[in-house]
Amino acid sequence: MKLPSFGKARILVVGDVMLDRYWFGDVTRISPEAPVPVLKVNRVEERPGGAANVARNIASLGAHCTLLSVVGADEAGDCLQRLLTEQGGVEAMLHRDTSISTIVKLRAIARQQQLLRIDFETPPSHEVLNAKLADFHNKLPLADVVILSDYGKGGLAHIAVMIQAARAAGKPVLVDPKGDDYARYRGATLLTPNRSEFREVAGNWKSEDELSEKAQKLRTELNLDALLVTRSEEGMSLFRGQDVLHEPTRAREVFDVSGAGDTVIATLAVMLASGADMPDAVRIANRAAGVVVGKLGTAVVSREEILNDMKS
Repeated sequence: MKLPSFGKARILVVGDVMLDRYWFGDVTRISPEAPVPVLKVNRVEERPGGAANVARNIASLGAHCTLLSVVGADEAGDCLQRLLTEQGGVEAMLHRDTSISTIVKLRAIARQQQLLRIDFETPPSHEVLNAKLADFHNKLPLADVVILSDYGKGGLAHIAVMIQAARAAGKPVLVDPKGDDYARYRGATLLTPNRSEFREVAGNWKSEDELSEKAQKLRTELNLDALLVTRSEEGMSLFRGQDVLHEPTRAREVFDVSGAGDTVIATLAVMLASGADMPDAVRIANRAAGVVVGKLGTAVVSREEILNDMKS
């Protein structure tokens, strides 16, 4: 297939953003204070994470993205705003909440192995969330596709209202879900749970037929156009109506799966906004995910990398 042009695609992303911090270093000894390794840090990296990583992937593909979220009035929030501005292609509308700290995920890494992750997070206030909802209604008419990126951090308290408004405006709504209650995603165009997230909601399955039955049951109950289950080394499966499309994973070295779901939903949205149908969007999203798992940490994929992968 031929990749459509992405330059005119406009995606509205709403969700939980976070700052991913990486401390890289060497471990040469065990601490005398406790039986833990001592990491001597020699390099620090900062990257936008969560819904901000979805926005980065959209911009990296060459499409335009508007990002709505909430951060604290702190240094980490400033850092996120700066990183997204430097990225280009992302209009970052980050509401500042003085009552919270920006979500930060700090990872300590030695020899490409993660030693420890430390999370800092607090849910945003209702006042700031209401202001973000007003911005959503203002930006909705300008978008081709809406992504709601739920990391379960409290930034999508009004998700049901957003889905209803977007569908009433004729905009496809793609949701990356979290938790075991999917009722609030009712009426979305597409849900993209990974294998473990889907199992948490639907229970275990022993065969492909049983998986299909559970997926179609959930899709019907939630009035979804489609359900895409990403299955790691088993590829991804798209359920629509009575149709099932399975895209196998191409053999490659997997370096880091963190952020792969962000790449999948970003690529799906850009493809759909550029006129592709759902099966073609899934095929390209599968390739994009295959590229990004070969990179360390929350990473992005470019249009050129997808084109090169299609040639290989």
